Amino acid sequence: MNLPNFVTLLRISLVPLFGYLYLLNPGELNLPAALVFLLAAATDALDGYLARSRREITRFGQLIDPIADKLLITAALLALVEAGLVSTWVALIILGREFAVSGLRILAAAEGKVIPASLWGKIKTVSQIVAVMAFFLGISWAPVLMWVAVVATVLSGVRYFQKAQDVLRSSLE
Repeated sequence: MNLPNFVTLLRISLVPLFGYLYLLNPGELNLPAALVFLLAAATDALDGYLARSRREITRFGQLIDPIADKLLITAALLALVEAGLVSTWVALIILGREFAVSGLRILAAAEGKVIPASLWGKIKTVSQIVAVMAFFLGISWAPVLMWVAVVATVLSGVRYFQKAQDVLRSSLE
């Protein structure tokens, strides 16, 4: 177990703690949940930095890192839907994109290819984290930030599928 993978697994372990803390006071300013969410989100950048700087990029890390990201965002979106702060359709668009891109990555992996995170994927992740944090902190314009996150999510999904035409063609043969 290398350090970057440990950090990724730490992110996964923070998801249930975040969910528990948020659901203690849903829909209200919730600093403990916001701090755990922010810590978990920060580990996303940290594990990537560590893996690259230490040259410890592993297949396990390439697989588990996006799963950890999706678990964290899924937990946050479901908590916000449960609290009545985010519409179900917003969560479905975001989660649908996550599943679609994960499926695309699985197809690529079956062909021995890796689809790396793109700039749009990083913009999507940051916009989702910022929007979620805005809700957790009770910022009045959080819904606008969530719209930005939805647009970035859709655009990044379209971009992944545009770039993976070879994977899609070969999987249909």
